[in-house]
Amino acid sequence: MAPPQHFLLLILLLALISPSLCQSQHFPGTLIDCGAASSSLIDGREWLPDEGFTSSGVSRSLTEITNLKILSTVRSFPLHDRKFCYTVSVIRDARYMIRSTYFYGGVNVDSPNPPVFDQMVDGTLWSVVNTTENYARGNLSYYEGVFRAQGKTMIFCIGANSYTDSDPFISALEFIRLEDSLYNSTNFVNHWLSLVARHAFGSTKMIGYPDDQFGRYWHPFGQEYSSFTYNNEISVSGIWNLPPLAVFKKQLSTPLNKSMEIQWPPFSLQNTTYYIALYFADDLGPASDGGPRRVIDISINGVPYYSNMSVTSIGGVVFTTWWPLSGITKLKIAPAMGSVVGPLINAGEIFQVLQLGRRTHTKDVIALEKIRNNFQNPPPDWTGDPCMPQRYSWTGVTCYEGSRIRIVALNLTSTSLSGSLSPALNDLTALTNITLGNNHLSGTIPNLSGLKLLEILHLNDNQFTGEIPPSLGDISKLRELFLQNNNLSGPVPNTLLGKPRLNFKYDGNNVTTAPPSP
Repeated sequence: MAPPQHFLLLILLLALISPSLCQSQHFPGTLIDCGAASSSLIDGREWLPDEGFTSSGVSRSLTEITNLKILSTVRSFPLHDRKFCYTVSVIRDARYMIRSTYFYGGVNVDSPNPPVFDQMVDGTLWSVVNTTENYARGNLSYYEGVFRAQGKTMIFCIGANSYTDSDPFISALEFIRLEDSLYNSTNFVNHWLSLVARHAFGSTKMIGYPDDQFGRYWHPFGQEYSSFTYNNEISVSGIWNLPPLAVFKKQLSTPLNKSMEIQWPPFSLQNTTYYIALYFADDLGPASDGGPRRVIDISINGVPYYSNMSVTSIGGVVFTTWWPLSGITKLKIAPAMGSVVGPLINAGEIFQVLQLGRRTHTKDVIALEKIRNNFQNPPPDWTGDPCMPQRYSWTGVTCYEGSRIRIVALNLTSTSLSGSLSPALNDLTALTNITLGNNHLSGTIPNLSGLKLLEILHLNDNQFTGEIPPSLGDISKLRELFLQNNNLSGPVPNTLLGKPRLNFKYDGNNVTTAPPSP
């Protein structure tokens, strides 16, 4: 398969050192220590307890001792509630790195192995969370993605899928705002990035905050090739993904005339498309003729990726936004014609490029949230997006996926629901069916004249008071209206008594009727 060369760019950096490469004065994000009782300061960054971000689950302390404070507690969620969400305030249209961290620590005493469950952001199903292998080795697991904020909040959720066998949990959650330049070749209106691997080649230890101002993890990576530290100062600047200067302190390299071939990432890849960024810098000065000493050719699985790249102390990155890969991936870096020293590499990142999931129509979401707030005991999974992902739509909510995702039915019959009906119900203008019978709802029946498509309205066997709204007779498609066994009073509107093809039940109320007008 020919590489998508029109997406492949080389950025050689000529600017002076950028202030944004230096450590940020204020960490740009929200760090949540799940299950913690109070905030804590770690490496100069504040971690917040999670009670202000979620309303479900319980805090649990681990029985296993860990050296990382944020792993000492988790928030555990009851398996039977299906979906559990964190709502975090963000800046609309800003780009965020979201990282979820999990360390089981034996929190479910009856289950020796961690549960396997789903995680999602807004309406997008992110991944299956399976920490079993890492936990068996005594390691934590983390997942990282880059998303654009579509509103003033972002919602991260955990979902108990069909194979979750014990209570899901989470250890930590991070929403870190990225500068606009980071990964800016990706169309975040329709796509998002899921981290596959990020490595500092030649390094012997992981690089993170404060070296990386955004707290990204750059894992060590070394093979049979030489790894050494630069003797001279590297003045890398202006790379728009803002890799930390620390990743340029070491390198993997080979002698002159010898190519370097490494399996990277060091595991098999799914058959999909990837964002790849490779970073290079050199501490050698120019050759005697003024040209670069180190010139390299790069290929992936035998397909040319970039040719004749000059590596200098200014630094450079070669990246592609849409490269197809599958299975084992071999990265080859070879000396190009005219190079007087061997090839090298400093760091690399690779992400899956994935399609964003759709979201429920904003007007419907706002209305349904107001309806939820009027209920005293809404279903526990009424959090996050009401319709998406499909498998985690709210209990009792039926959605239609047309040009917009609309809510077309509410069915919460016999769910012990209490509270009142919000007037916002009238804003769900795509509703055809409302069945809320046999509950403990009270208050008055709101105006529903805006529901022009409504066919069925069942409010029977509740505790509604007040009069039957005459405006119900103006809903032309209404064919079933069940209001029996409430505490309604006053006259029954003639517009309902005389409405053709309407199955209307209203017995068991304190209402009066008059013959229809001639």
